[in-house]
Amino acid sequence: MPFVMLTVLIDMISIGLIIPVLPPLVGHFTQSQHDQAFWYGCVVFAFGVANFFGSPILGALSDAFGRRPVLLLGFCGLGLNFFATAMANSIWVLIIVRLFGGAMQANQAVANAYVADITPPELRAKRFGMLGAMFGIGFIIGPVMGGLLGKIDLQLPFYVAGSLAMVNLLYGFFVLPESLPAERRRGFVWRKATPLTSLGKLARMPEIGRLLAVVGFAGLAQFVLYSSWVLYTTFRFGWQSEQNGWSLAAVGIMSVIVQGFLLGRFLKWFSPQRLAVAGLVSSTLAYFAWGAITEGWMMYAVIFANVLGYTCAATFQSIISGAAAADHQGQTLGAVSSLNSLMAVIAPLFSTPLLAAAADLPRGDWRMGMPFYFCALLQAGALVFACLHFRRAQQVAAA
Repeated sequence: MPFVMLTVLIDMISIGLIIPVLPPLVGHFTQSQHDQAFWYGCVVFAFGVANFFGSPILGALSDAFGRRPVLLLGFCGLGLNFFATAMANSIWVLIIVRLFGGAMQANQAVANAYVADITPPELRAKRFGMLGAMFGIGFIIGPVMGGLLGKIDLQLPFYVAGSLAMVNLLYGFFVLPESLPAERRRGFVWRKATPLTSLGKLARMPEIGRLLAVVGFAGLAQFVLYSSWVLYTTFRFGWQSEQNGWSLAAVGIMSVIVQGFLLGRFLKWFSPQRLAVAGLVSSTLAYFAWGAITEGWMMYAVIFANVLGYTCAATFQSIISGAAAADHQGQTLGAVSSLNSLMAVIAPLFSTPLLAAAADLPRGDWRMGMPFYFCALLQAGALVFACLHFRRAQQVAAA
């Protein structure tokens, strides 16, 4: 666990570095806020569609050849992508570069499979929470560094992020051990590694069922949030990269506190299923509140109030991982990652027109929160599907 946790931490710092500065970088190639919202959506779309096809393939490769080489490949691709993004001189070059980066980036799915390899099922929720805490710490350090470095030069965070990814490559090469023994590996078949095949197989697993809809709805809400946050706060509150960096760091702080310290205690009091439902209720209310607030400081109030919302990812990851066979963890979690990537593909189709419609509204207009109202609706849909799935599972168990 210490090896993979440090790997994920460095990885997330490098990713978090670019979040506050990517929208302003797109703005350098556009002439208006409306165009900036549109082309930023295109850049996010390019990364997501490539990641949708790449994640299950890389996950299946990790089942066949081990987690370590696939992680190293991901670190190398991520580093080269950051350097190329910094040197992009037009919006089309930026889109092509992000396509390449999305195809190579499956580190999260492979890291989750790594943890599943070395952890008994009853401890997976807690271990996934520890991994989530590393994501949170990365989101504390990365966006703040990105915001501060972005004030000096917009390209600088990308060079720093690329350098960190290369440090991760060296660390993984010399230190990170392999987690999947040879006897638990299985052959790689291209036909079975396609995203639609992987998702179809996942949907047919009775222990998962409607949870795919939960992951899909919640993932779409999350990616609409990610693709809207920086431009929304810029349009509504006039925030710059530094202020956005601090707000994203606050999200990271809460993620670390909840997933690193509170999740284990919550799981002593509640089952993963009950905790997952409570988390969906909390995050639904949080999305609506982000859209309805009128002052910038209220963004922080909602971030810190949404305590249970930060438990959703680890609990659902644990439930799905527990339903998969030991030699299919990479493909299963790769398929979940691919579904999230599909939601990342779809998200700009919703966030971009909603942001563009709000770009020229007065700052106090309630309609500026449309992206977040849409997220609240999606999260409420995920809540309904989760309740239906868990109720059905109880009926089957009783029968």
